[in-house]
Amino acid sequence: MCGRYNFTVEQSEELREIIEQLNAKIHAKIINSGEIFPTNQVPLLIGENERTSPVLSIWGFPKFDNKGVIINARSETAFEKRTFRDSLIYRRCIVPSSGFYEWDKEKRKFIFRLKDSDALYMAGLYNIYQDELRFVILTTAANESMSDVHDRMPLVIPRKEIETWIFDDSATRHFLNKVPPMLVREPVLK
Repeated sequence: MCGRYNFTVEQSEELREIIEQLNAKIHAKIINSGEIFPTNQVPLLIGENERTSPVLSIWGFPKFDNKGVIINARSETAFEKRTFRDSLIYRRCIVPSSGFYEWDKEKRKFIFRLKDSDALYMAGLYNIYQDELRFVILTTAANESMSDVHDRMPLVIPRKEIETWIFDDSATRHFLNKVPPMLVREPVLK
């Protein structure tokens, strides 16, 4: 499960570049940063004109009853679910972040990051609902670096594989079955 993540450009040259590219396209719309919550409008990387390009998107597909949003999709069943199937085939994206948050059974909050990296890229799917670009984060079984905190985690895509995830249809199933890289965790003090 991924219910919140962090997007902080101050410590990340990679994330700062994404914001600069986005600002050049949209000319200073409001971009959320810091702790990101469902329904926030945030940067996303998609394929446009055969290139990876940043866009603004809202986190969460609207539920069919219009009561809330769907924020995650299980990688193991995404092809089987009507809500996600077409997006998985045609609209894969990357959710750039500084890391993601998770809480243990004692309600202690942790941030999970890649070791020796100031950016963490999560696999996502996007679609358009009532003229709004919206996305979900793909999740997978937690690896050993976080399984004692939660049994699910985002499907993390290494930076060098971002374009493959977005553009290479033949690699999709490989990514969905891939064990994510080991992460480091830090407690978040209130």
